[in-house]
Amino acid sequence: MSAASRRRTCARSRSSAARESEIVEQVVLLDRPSPSVARLRINRPAKRNAIDHAVRQGFIDALGGLRGDPSVRALVLGGVDGVFSAGGDLPTMANLDHAQAEARMRHVHAVCRALAESGLSIVSALEGVVAGAAVGMALLGDHIVAGRRTQILFPFLRLGLAPDWGQLFTLRQRVSKVTAWRLVTSPAAVSGEQAFTIGLADQLVADDDIMNAAIIEALRLSQLPIEALRRTRERLTDPSRSLEDELAREVRDQAVCLTGSEFAEGYAAFMAKRAPDFLGIAAKERA
Repeated sequence: MSAASRRRTCARSRSSAARESEIVEQVVLLDRPSPSVARLRINRPAKRNAIDHAVRQGFIDALGGLRGDPSVRALVLGGVDGVFSAGGDLPTMANLDHAQAEARMRHVHAVCRALAESGLSIVSALEGVVAGAAVGMALLGDHIVAGRRTQILFPFLRLGLAPDWGQLFTLRQRVSKVTAWRLVTSPAAVSGEQAFTIGLADQLVADDDIMNAAIIEALRLSQLPIEALRRTRERLTDPSRSLEDELAREVRDQAVCLTGSEFAEGYAAFMAKRAPDFLGIAAKERA
């Protein structure tokens, strides 16, 4: 092969690698519906937004970047083309050995932790089908928006798998043990209306308004006092084991809040009979 031919081949290889990298990056779309709200959407429409390694890594990378941007206070999770996600990409899960299976789960859990530890208020926009792993991702949100035609499925046991993505923990934070058992053992899909009735979803809207409603809720949450909200979330997610434990946590949290800038703004706004501007004080502190 001539030097010129080798250069052309190398150029084609670099171009191909660049295209592949671009495709990997685009399987997760990041945008900002408002200055204080980010949105992450799975972008694999041909696969009904199935979650594979590239999607998981895309979420990890994007969330890592958002941690460095204090102006972002809330996050919307969703998918493209009116589908949240059909769940894990099954062909990528077949024929794994034990070490590969463990490595895959560690990667899944890295996404779970990145979401849970983001410090952001998370709103899940459940458009269309939401199955398996995608249910686990959605349940890591603080607020879940569904439509009447939303279809939520728990297919793990039919596949010979136990639920993952932490959802036996997060599901039990929303429904009783009896209801959780019924959901994970039933082959039937849960409609958006059913999800709202049992507390699996927080808001039921028209199907074509799910994403817009999720963005509006995320914007509302982004305007709350972020430090007080973070401490409230922690205590609801990890409840105290006794009244004494809870009272001790209240002392710790309220001492910080009472002496902080958020309460100063809340008190000033109350006395002036105006709405508090917690976003404004956060911006001043960053300046």
